[in-house]
Amino acid sequence: MAIGNDKDFKAVLTGLSAIQQRQVAARFVQRVFPLSNDVRIKAALDAAARADITDAELSVLSQAANSARVESFTQCGKETEWSAQAGHFVAKAAVACVKPAEAGNNLAWDAAMQARMARTCETIATGEGTENREAGEQYRILEAFLNN
Repeated sequence: MAIGNDKDFKAVLTGLSAIQQRQVAARFVQRVFPLSNDVRIKAALDAAARADITDAELSVLSQAANSARVESFTQCGKETEWSAQAGHFVAKAAVACVKPAEAGNNLAWDAAMQARMARTCETIATGEGTENREAGEQYRILEAFLNN
């Protein structure tokens, strides 16, 4: 199935189990992880990518990722520091990967949107503006995930 827009992208993500959503969400966030490099986020992504992650692991990693999110927010400051903002959105995306699954929540969609925000902050910081190819890369990642 070729995914070419966000409507189809979100519909496919919604049809995945919580485990599958975590796995593909981790792949989305791994693309932008270098914008953060926080070991707590790395641990959350590594665990979210596993099909056998336990609820206990999720709880611990969710708390750690949330701590990274809070710390990254405080680093943003009053003057918009786009690189710090990018790191903050990476942390928010990681939190989405390991937060408890609840009916009606789409973990992968939440992670994808935060990853896009991280990439947008990065391109602003580097002077490239707001255009980037993150959505297309996410479509490709999801298609590859579905084909495996």
